[in-house]
Amino acid sequence: MSVMDAYLAAASQAASLLRTPEVDAAWERPSALAKMTVGGLAGHLAYQIFSVSSALEEPESQRQPIPLLEHYARAAWIDAPLDGEVNAGIRGKGEGIASEGALSLAERARTALAEQQTNLAGCSGDQAVFMPQTGWTLRLDDFLVTRMLEVAVHMDDLAVSVGVTTQDLPDAVFDPVLVLLARLAAGRHGQAALLRALTRAERAPAAINAI
Repeated sequence: MSVMDAYLAAASQAASLLRTPEVDAAWERPSALAKMTVGGLAGHLAYQIFSVSSALEEPESQRQPIPLLEHYARAAWIDAPLDGEVNAGIRGKGEGIASEGALSLAERARTALAEQQTNLAGCSGDQAVFMPQTGWTLRLDDFLVTRMLEVAVHMDDLAVSVGVTTQDLPDAVFDPVLVLLARLAAGRHGQAALLRALTRAERAPAAINAI
C-alpha cells in the first residue's frame, strides 16, 4: 500500500469516528486533553484532513523539502507550555473549527476525504508541499506521514474522551507511524533507552515519550 493509500485509510477511520453519536453527544464536554472540549479535539482531528486538502490546492512548492525528522526538530509545539501561545493557538483553532457543530464537521470531513481520493491519484509522493503554518516544505509522502501520526494519536484521544474503543489501524498506517515515533523517541532519549523500554522492563527509563 502506498503512503497516499495509507493516509486515506487513516483519514477514513477518523472521519468515521467523527460521525459517531458518542462524539455528538459529548461535544460540549471536556476531552481527555487539558483545556480542550470534545468538540475542540474533534475539530483538531478534522483539521488533519482539511490540511491535506489545503496542501493539494496549492501549486507545487519550488522550495527544497526538508527531511521528515528535521520537521519535528524545528516544530515549535513540541515541549511548548500548555498555556503558551503555540498550544493556546492550537486549542483555539480546534474550537473554531468545532463551532460549526458535530454533524456539519463530520460531513465536511467526509466530503474533503472523497475529494482527496481523486486528487491524490494524480500526485507524486516526491512533490514538494509548502506548509504555511511552519514556513517550510516537505515531500508529499512525508507530509502525509505527519498527518497519519496526528490522526493516530488524536483518534485515540477522541475515543478515550467519549468512551468508545480505540480502533486498530491497518499495518500500512501503523508501521510508518510507529517507525517515526520510535525515531523521535530515540532522538530524545537515546537508542539504549528505547531498547530498554521495549525489551528490559527492569532497566526501562521512567519516560520514553517521542513528542
